[in-house]
Amino acid sequence: MVRVTTTNRRGVLRAGAGLVAGGALAAGCGAGQDAPPAAATSGAASPARASGHPAGTSHAAPAPRAYAGQPAQITHGPRTRAQVALTFHGQGDPDLAESLLSTAEQRDARLTVLAVGTWLDQHPGLARRILDGGHDLGNHTQRHISVNALAEAGARKEITDCADRLKRLTGSIGTWFRPSRSPTASPLVTRLARAAGYPHVLSYDVDSLDYTRPGADAVTRKVLAEVRSGSVVSLHFGYPDTVAALPAVLHELDRRHLRAVTTTELLS
Repeated sequence: MVRVTTTNRRGVLRAGAGLVAGGALAAGCGAGQDAPPAAATSGAASPARASGHPAGTSHAAPAPRAYAGQPAQITHGPRTRAQVALTFHGQGDPDLAESLLSTAEQRDARLTVLAVGTWLDQHPGLARRILDGGHDLGNHTQRHISVNALAEAGARKEITDCADRLKRLTGSIGTWFRPSRSPTASPLVTRLARAAGYPHVLSYDVDSLDYTRPGADAVTRKVLAEVRSGSVVSLHFGYPDTVAALPAVLHELDRRHLRAVTTTELLS
């Protein structure tokens, strides 16, 4: 069981207080899920501090690519390599996002962030912050509503509006698409994503359930009980439990000789 230190506990409490101050709620990642509180401020997160890149350094944003032998809907990578992908639904308090990114970078881990378009509208600097930290950046729809339930025109707009934001901010539509409010995309949404430029939909085989706010220990136990070589893990920005859990998750992955890499590296 993961022990939360006094320092971590204070950090979580401070983060939680900031969330309460934020007031408004943003949509969660599944029907009936509690939503992470919206950020209290609209300022961009600070530049990368521990990624090994100078602050403010910009790197070319990669485009989506097709992976031979992979299905249209990817749930995991090769089971033969000691790598995993920690993927984050991108919305919520930017300070929590910055904490998660920095924690990963300090431990030489890289993440995959599927960003919500409205979140990017509020915090445009985070798109470049994510890329400059060496992480993957992708599309998690514009408004984070149930994209599978929409008619064709509405679903297409959710995908392309977020893609347009990413391209304006980074020069690329992002490397991945993940549907909102569902772990998998419907055939229609899969087709629309491909038409928008995403050869694959990125799903996952490990759900941390961090959006249920079960506590840091529970998040850690859930991930570590299910993760194995090639796993794609679903996590979220916007939850203090996730911030508190990440150091223990990364420590145990390292003990098991499993590297946390971007999804692009996992599949390359």
